[in-house]
Amino acid sequence: MRDFLEKKSGLPLIVSFATERDIKNALTFYRKEVSEAFDDILSTSIQEASKNKSGESDPPIIRIVDTLISYAYENRASDIHLEPRDKDMLVRFRIDGELHDIINLPPELHPQIISRIKILGKLRTDEHQTPQDGKLESIVENDHLDIRISIIPTTEGEKVVMRLLSERSRQFSLANLGLSAENLQTLKEAYEKPYGMVLVTGPTGSGKTTTLYAVLKLLNRRSVNVVTIEDPVEYDMEGVNQIQVNTDANLTFATGLRSILRQDPNIILVGEIRDDETASIAINLALTGHLVLSTLHTNNAATSIPRLIDMNIEPFLIASTMNVIVAQRLVRKIHGACRISEEQLAEDIVKHIGKVAFEKVFGTMEEGKKIRLYKGKGCKVCHNTGYEGRIGIFELLVLDDDIREAIIGRQDTDTIEKIAIASGMRTMLEEGLTKVHEGITTLEEILRVTKE
Repeated sequence: MRDFLEKKSGLPLIVSFATERDIKNALTFYRKEVSEAFDDILSTSIQEASKNKSGESDPPIIRIVDTLISYAYENRASDIHLEPRDKDMLVRFRIDGELHDIINLPPELHPQIISRIKILGKLRTDEHQTPQDGKLESIVENDHLDIRISIIPTTEGEKVVMRLLSERSRQFSLANLGLSAENLQTLKEAYEKPYGMVLVTGPTGSGKTTTLYAVLKLLNRRSVNVVTIEDPVEYDMEGVNQIQVNTDANLTFATGLRSILRQDPNIILVGEIRDDETASIAINLALTGHLVLSTLHTNNAATSIPRLIDMNIEPFLIASTMNVIVAQRLVRKIHGACRISEEQLAEDIVKHIGKVAFEKVFGTMEEGKKIRLYKGKGCKVCHNTGYEGRIGIFELLVLDDDIREAIIGRQDTDTIEKIAIASGMRTMLEEGLTKVHEGITTLEEILRVTKE
């Protein structure tokens, strides 16, 4: 084979070992940028597309929408934003949690592109003043894509956001989410209990659902009945009974949970605790011999407790049912291919994170001490951002006797957090700084997600 290739190419062949990821990264150097690809499509298709105002089955519009989805997938985008403006339509991709402007399309194509997306999502093409939600399925590079569509009317026209959920993104496991060995063991002890609640907290887009599904993947056995209620159902999992919230049919989290109770469940996943009624039912299910997994929107683990109390949950019930509270964020990882290092004075780092956090991760603070930090220089593969992919940072609050006593005594968040830290809890900041020290991410990323 080597002789054949050398003969055909007329060049000496150098054999090197490469992983699948290396090959895909190398191919990006030879693939057209999305703007170039659209220029090629638009230069031959705009006039043709303009002639067909319906846009429903117009080949140029089909190619434009297909190219959008294809390039979003290839660039690891989680969302596609189509934003109408006076003079153009702005296309943006959310990559590793950050929005990037991709291309400006002519405004006359906007109604045709929106119409095409509506048809794919089985939405009403004649409705322009009401928000609509739909979904479609697509195959890109032999990968199955589930795409959630959200369309809302704005003053400039209809704006579309498409969320891409691929088979590739569903290869979740606890081992590669970013949990430290100690936190992984703590979480394992919590979810292996036959009853109680595992609560994951954090803002929207912090990876809470992915963490719960990674746990569910390990718990999903033929000997147990697993039921979920979600809005929307983001990942299809074989062997799990998944329920989609439908407010039009009066199927809410609260009403669904009541029905689930009569389905003889062992493990219940509640997509989100949004109101007092859902919180009350979920807590009572955890109290009566079921393992309940759920999420809550709070800034850190300790603030989840007063949040539940605000939802009229009695403190003694929280103390009795909660196995562990996990708070998390997602940070961008340094792109390994263009990673560089630099030394920074310890005094400068301490100004941003404080002496206590510094010494827990980097050791004793000394005058003139330098710390080696890492960053991505930026290259074509990472779109000159210096980052590629994301990883989680976590803090796990385990309810020991001291914390239970503080909860029942209605102590404030700061007091509960101090007790947890004294018992060995590492904060998200400390977990993040450990990843900075290991060269996984940058100090700027950690400060961005932890210093609200």
